[in-house]
Amino acid sequence: MMKLNVQHDVSAKIDLFKETCHKFLSKINDPKIVTERLKKDIIKLIIDEVVIEGESVKIFATIPLPNKIHEREMDKTDIPGTFNAGATLGPVNETNMARIWNKHKQTNTPLKRKVFVAMSGGVDSSVAAALLKKQGFFVVGVFMKPWQDKSIRCLWQKDREDAMRVASKLDIPLLTWDFSKEYGRKVTQYMIRAYQRGITPNPDAMCNKEIKFGIFFKRAMEEGADLIATGHYARTEKGKLFKAKDSNKDQTYFLWMLTKEHLKKTLFPVGEYTKPEVRKLAKKFKLPTFDKKDSQGVCFIGPINMKSFLKQKIANKAGKIIHLDGRVLGEHDGAHYYTIGQRHGLNISVGGGPYYVIKKNSKKNIIYVGVDKDLFQKTTKVGGLRWVTGDLRLPARIDAMIRYRTIPGKAILKKDGTLEFKKAQRAITPGQSAVFYKSFQLLGGGIIQ
Repeated sequence: MMKLNVQHDVSAKIDLFKETCHKFLSKINDPKIVTERLKKDIIKLIIDEVVIEGESVKIFATIPLPNKIHEREMDKTDIPGTFNAGATLGPVNETNMARIWNKHKQTNTPLKRKVFVAMSGGVDSSVAAALLKKQGFFVVGVFMKPWQDKSIRCLWQKDREDAMRVASKLDIPLLTWDFSKEYGRKVTQYMIRAYQRGITPNPDAMCNKEIKFGIFFKRAMEEGADLIATGHYARTEKGKLFKAKDSNKDQTYFLWMLTKEHLKKTLFPVGEYTKPEVRKLAKKFKLPTFDKKDSQGVCFIGPINMKSFLKQKIANKAGKIIHLDGRVLGEHDGAHYYTIGQRHGLNISVGGGPYYVIKKNSKKNIIYVGVDKDLFQKTTKVGGLRWVTGDLRLPARIDAMIRYRTIPGKAILKKDGTLEFKKAQRAITPGQSAVFYKSFQLLGGGIIQ
């Protein structure tokens, strides 16, 4: 099997492939051995698969070689991994090539685009893979081994087994890529450092940026993928990102760090379905994960008690709990363990509550508390702004979501990153994502300061 990479303008050109193969053989064999008959017929290719990737086409074909060619042994240097036809043949006549391709389309040659699907072992990514296979894609499943901590009961082995069972049912290959070090360095450490600074991070958004649409996306493209797919509830259309059909499961809040380059090569197959519909599809496809419960907790760790986890990573540091009016109401064991809006675990025996964390002074290790109405504010600052499909002209009127599964609020985003809401929002939390929409379209986002 020879893998040929041919430049094109969306239309593959079968005659170009034949001529390319002839020139290729001429390079690796003595021209005298290539018979006149072979020159006239060029080469009769048996096309096994055609995979379109952006501005190129990958052809997987069997080349029947005359016996005489085998008289000379070939080594690795004779057959490079990729043969660049464009460099050899120069510009192609588009009119002629369009004619050739239209003729080729009438044959039974399969045109399968290769999709690498991030398979977590859950029902959503399982159905995503099943839908893509049904649509005629060449599907490759990939399970990403996550970071693990000895103190946590990790379920990744069970998840991988589930992914393998689904791949077996769908008759697709499943690869396991060990990203545990990258998860630890780029996501876990980011999360711990953020808590140390006294802010509340969004590790799921960082997981998407650094892992799924970072190293997974890059490696999939390097290994021959035309596209990637995930089980996220989101939709793409004409290079734009939109909320999923199921508003309760929509996950675009965690995808604001994507770029238009990602959107060109990413599919979200379950975004057009509600969760109950996805369950029904899983059952219809007879997938072993059809009744598997949804995963809970941090994306790469699983269900954990965050405070217990952080206590193993960040030392206790006793400090005061002070009411907004100045009264000292109690003590805490470390301001970094608490987040804005938190009610439980404050250990306040003084009446007048319930009390909530309103703000923190991490340097002085002080937690300030108040009642629910004290949590509301209209203005905040957002840093690290990113736009999914190109910069937004500021100031701009947008819909801003400050927490997952909340209703976006009408707001104005100013050039300096000031976010001004029309109505006061509850518990705006530093470190969390502020994500911007225009109706159902995701525009971008940033980090609340």
